Amino acid sequence: MKFLDQAKIYVRSGDGGAGCVSFRREKFIEFGGPDGGDGGRGGDVVAECVAGLNTLIDYRYQQHFKAKTGGHGMGKNRAGGRGADAVLKVPEGTQIFEEDGETQIADLTEVGQRAVICKGGNGGFGNLHFTTSTNRAPRRANPGQEGEERTIILRLKLIADAGLVGLPNAGKSTFLATVSAARPKIADYPFTTLHPNLGVVHVDGKEFVLADIPGLIEGAHEGHGLGDRFLGHVERTGVILHLIDATGEHAGKDYKIVRGELAAYGHGLADKPEIVALSKMDSVDPEALKQQVERLKRAIRSAGPPLEEGEKPRAPQKISSIAGEGVTEVLRAVWRVIEARRQEEAERTPQPAWRP
Repeated sequence: MKFLDQAKIYVRSGDGGAGCVSFRREKFIEFGGPDGGDGGRGGDVVAECVAGLNTLIDYRYQQHFKAKTGGHGMGKNRAGGRGADAVLKVPEGTQIFEEDGETQIADLTEVGQRAVICKGGNGGFGNLHFTTSTNRAPRRANPGQEGEERTIILRLKLIADAGLVGLPNAGKSTFLATVSAARPKIADYPFTTLHPNLGVVHVDGKEFVLADIPGLIEGAHEGHGLGDRFLGHVERTGVILHLIDATGEHAGKDYKIVRGELAAYGHGLADKPEIVALSKMDSVDPEALKQQVERLKRAIRSAGPPLEEGEKPRAPQKISSIAGEGVTEVLRAVWRVIEARRQEEAERTPQPAWRP
């Protein structure tokens, strides 16, 4: 299945059914009077968050969704039925925007959440509704109200606890494949990863979700390389795991390039907690590795995320995904940040009052 994280679609709710003009005509009933029923309400356009989806690929092949029109009123006081809703099934983490791409309509983050995008039109009144003491046989009925229509943008932001960032060929996909059951494409050329990958990581009996996004290069916020459009998938994460290639020319410069792109993207990514790791440590000699670590330390102090009061700058960790060296220590560091974030969220969430 192909990955698609953005789609533009047209939706329209159903029109209301028309009211009916009808009179009771029965033998031996001299003054039957009006008996026209009301029209039914048109169907709504509803977005529903469902389990089992992780892409918006279904909306590449169908871009128009229309709810059904309400049933028309009928004689004998029979009202029209309600029109069927058009239900858009989307994965967790889907945001819905107006056509301008900025005005948010809904943010569906939990399975079962629903949001009404367009409301169906009300049904028209039948002539029975217009009966008065002076007008006993009205010959008028209302047409159904028209439904709403709009063009919307669906944008998927994967829900993960931690996100992997770094330059192309920094070892992100190899790391994800080592620590989880995910099997991303791995090759020795840049931009092997073309779409985000998710993996469930287990460490010390705990588990969390790790997201790997395509590599960033200098100028990604201007559209260079694959751009920064995939950074939205790490917006919801609690911590960023930043991998730096130890075999690169200058670890400090590589670190600053990615930090600059995070800052240019905005949305609070540059302020998120960060764990920095120097990957491929087994591919360089000890002296070169020591030099890269010192360069990285200086870069973290100058361009790293802001530190809390009394917090010391975290030293970069050294790992080798192939050999498995230092991997567990990095995962534990990531888990500590995730656990602290979950505790803070639990404390902020009001607890229900105790009842006997």
